[in-house]
Amino acid sequence: MAKDGQGSGGAATSLDSERAETLLGYYRQMALIRAFELRAGEMYARARIGGYCHLNLGEEAAVVGLVDALLPHDYLFTTYRDHGFALARGVSPNAVMAELFGKATGCSGGWGGSMHLFDAGVRFMGGYGIVGGQIPLATGAGLAIAYRSEPGPEAEAVMCVLGDGATNIGAFHESLNLASVWDLPVVYVVVNNGLGMGTTVQAASAEPELYKRACAYRVEGVRVDGDDPVAVHDAAASALGAARSERRPSIVEAVCLRLRGHSVVDPARYRTSEEVDLARKSDPLPALRSRLAEAGLLDDAGASRIEAEVEAEVDKAVAFAEESPFPDTSELFANAYATEVPNMARGLPGEPVAHEPEEVR
Repeated sequence: MAKDGQGSGGAATSLDSERAETLLGYYRQMALIRAFELRAGEMYARARIGGYCHLNLGEEAAVVGLVDALLPHDYLFTTYRDHGFALARGVSPNAVMAELFGKATGCSGGWGGSMHLFDAGVRFMGGYGIVGGQIPLATGAGLAIAYRSEPGPEAEAVMCVLGDGATNIGAFHESLNLASVWDLPVVYVVVNNGLGMGTTVQAASAEPELYKRACAYRVEGVRVDGDDPVAVHDAAASALGAARSERRPSIVEAVCLRLRGHSVVDPARYRTSEEVDLARKSDPLPALRSRLAEAGLLDDAGASRIEAEVEAEVDKAVAFAEESPFPDTSELFANAYATEVPNMARGLPGEPVAHEPEEVR
């Protein structure tokens, strides 16, 4: 799958200390996400994680670059492939792993699982199990920002991450149209890994350069190399800047290849051996490691030390999740509604249906 050079930061011939520190930080974050996702796949195979589970393997550079472009008060909405985004946004590995295990100490209290990570404290507004389900909600958040505050360089903005397959649903087009009509501060990010589950972009979209699909709504877009975290960061930061100061939506398409199937149970037999080889060669983690080595910023010992540190962090997360309790069944209906609802049923399966009615509020 071809990648355009638009928005690319490129490899620097000489790196200042600030950029060097940034790149080393990117490498550590990407290594943490890689180690976490590999362990999540292992825990799923060992039946410690249930339900669906989708990994960011191969997409770490896009994840880290995108999240680094956000300000602390920005809002982030993602797809169900959300583990890496939660980690990069600052949700602790302990809280993410515990949520995957369905434990009460998880970031969603154990009720959300892999596809519904959430942490309002860092304005990580969740992964969504329905394809494109986050797009209207992110657009609504942009509308709320436009109502309550003025534009400016430090104003709030929204980043809405979606997959390539979601660009074909009605909510994508409806949301982009409204965002443009109402001048909303939303950046829509398409992480294009070339496959909507097992269907190629070319087979599903008459315009396979997905950022161009926003032009019908006069929404500007750019395509970037999703394997380069600097390119992704720079494109996202520019788009967010326009969202803050000009109150204009935009679209960023980050092109990268996932290393595994759609989910942990998908053997990805729809891929040819050549496509598998291309995905491995495009792996962003060794690519960044080589880039840092060439710049004299990271040697083998340093890389090994980082990898050992993140492995230890993931080990602690697994131990924390194993030791944490499951949610109590008394809390089963605790978050069903935002406010109390008169006569809401609170019985558990097997309990008598007839019960003393509650006082109508």
